[in-house]
Amino acid sequence: MQNPFTLIFGKSPLEPVERPVQTNEIIDAFTADPINQQMFVITGVRGSGKTVLMTEISQRLHENTEWIVVELNPAMDLLQGLLAKLNSNQVCASIIKSAKIDLSFFGFGVSIEGTTPLTDAETAIITILEKIKKSGKRLLITIDEVVNNDFMKVFAGSFQIFVRQDLPVFLLATGLYENIDELQNEKNLTFLYRAPKIQLKPLNTQAITNKYKTIFKIEQEQASQMAKLTKGYPFAFQVLGYLTWNNQGDYQGVLAEYSQYLSEYVYDKIWSELSPKDRIVAQGIAETESGRIKEIREYLHMETNEFNPYRKRLIKKGIISGDTRGYVEFTLPLFAEYVIENM
Repeated sequence: MQNPFTLIFGKSPLEPVERPVQTNEIIDAFTADPINQQMFVITGVRGSGKTVLMTEISQRLHENTEWIVVELNPAMDLLQGLLAKLNSNQVCASIIKSAKIDLSFFGFGVSIEGTTPLTDAETAIITILEKIKKSGKRLLITIDEVVNNDFMKVFAGSFQIFVRQDLPVFLLATGLYENIDELQNEKNLTFLYRAPKIQLKPLNTQAITNKYKTIFKIEQEQASQMAKLTKGYPFAFQVLGYLTWNNQGDYQGVLAEYSQYLSEYVYDKIWSELSPKDRIVAQGIAETESGRIKEIREYLHMETNEFNPYRKRLIKKGIISGDTRGYVEFTLPLFAEYVIENM
């Protein structure tokens, strides 16, 4: 039997642990009538399952005949890319053809006699969206790992126009906290502040336990011990499962390799993206076993007003949790040990 776990980022695993609350929240909002919400941003630390969640939502809507779903590459011209995807989509191409929309200027189709070719991408998309609206359909655009580049700035500005004109277009994007924060701080793109952001937190530990128990056919206690080793971190769930499967179900024999995989695949990158002061605060958290903020500040010789900005930033990055008042803890398994080794 094939290993049901995967180490490939963004690939939907054969045995995922689903997030029904977040999935239904987005789908219910997008399918509501009248339309009230047209954009969601999914954020979370690397390996938290952003792409997997986005993929599941897009697949579910794609199965609905009322929806047209396209995925765009954030590193390319997004408006041109959207036009190309709409023209190549079978349902949308039929709408474009029947409405006699001339896209020959962009290299799509042929010139239509008696029709003036559209020469502006934004105008062309608006024209198509108006026809999509008349046909009773909706368009979902997905963008994985948005970044603050010129393509994204232009697209975000255009998307705001689409929304203002009451067109049935929806955007589902994923991104790291710092990239989303940088983009929404751009002039004229502050509407992104109002877009609902779903920060992916750890998976339900009981759900992970049940998965391990079923897949490996082991007792509840052993499955629970495996789940605790992941701390609900989706990538860790996949890594531990993958290595355990290849080791004939003996998870204890792969713990060293498990730690190495987390470090090399994810933690090295996360660590490299932290500022020197972020790292110092992370060290204080790692060295203070109690997790009490007061003790961490004392260890670091920091006042509350100096410590709090870094605490908040690490929470928004998804690296630590501050759910318990007066305490913080790492959300990532074995990350405290990683921090201590790398300071």
